[in-house]
Amino acid sequence: MELKDKIIVVTGAASGIGRALCLAFASEGAACVVCVDRDAIGVQSIAHEINGVAIAVDVSREPEIAAMITKIETEIGAIDVFCSNAGILIEGGAEVPDSDWQRIWEINVMSHVWAARHVVPLMVARGGGYLLNTASAAGLLNQIGSAPYGVTKHAAVGLAEWLAMTHGDSGIKVSVLCPQAVRTAMTEGFEDHVATIDGMLEPEAAAQACVEAIRTEHFLVLPHPGVLDYMRRKTDDYDRWIGGMRKLNRVYGAQS
Repeated sequence: MELKDKIIVVTGAASGIGRALCLAFASEGAACVVCVDRDAIGVQSIAHEINGVAIAVDVSREPEIAAMITKIETEIGAIDVFCSNAGILIEGGAEVPDSDWQRIWEINVMSHVWAARHVVPLMVARGGGYLLNTASAAGLLNQIGSAPYGVTKHAAVGLAEWLAMTHGDSGIKVSVLCPQAVRTAMTEGFEDHVATIDGMLEPEAAAQACVEAIRTEHFLVLPHPGVLDYMRRKTDDYDRWIGGMRKLNRVYGAQS
């Protein structure tokens, strides 16, 4: 899909990858980039910079996502590309309180579900559309130091796969972004984390990888190409892979 003249929605747009996506889509000639974030001031800033539209939304609440989609479809036009990009990181393991598990589940997974629930039927009715879901390399591998992040990002990848295989015949294209470390507010203070072994990318690089994936309609977006090799090693010998991850956990888990 070419992005020129398209109406594109980006959640988590006020900073990081979301902000970079908004800039990239605007530079591609999108008809309108709708910048969505719970940070009303931040989202107004990026929308003003690209002459887009800002909407303050808490994506952990389905009614707000539904109302936002209705507002855009009614007042701006048919959504061509919906980017479920907002996400959070919570450190810890099984001991993390249920309230935190629920919060990260709602933002990292259910916001994708709710967006698809309300926008996919509209896209199918008019012959197609595009979903870009931000997950993580943690969704393909895992996350040392954060069970909630690893688990929810696995779920986000699984949902993207399901959407692609279920709605592809109806014209719905799906890409899922799975980077390792990207320099954002989420990774501040984690510059020496295991996820930075292959380098920490700038958000602009991740956004450009998404632009290229959408243009070629490629499902898996890997700004860090080495992740594909790690995936192959994992599936080739799962036990050996877990052994290797245990070694990394001895070093990096102590830093979490």
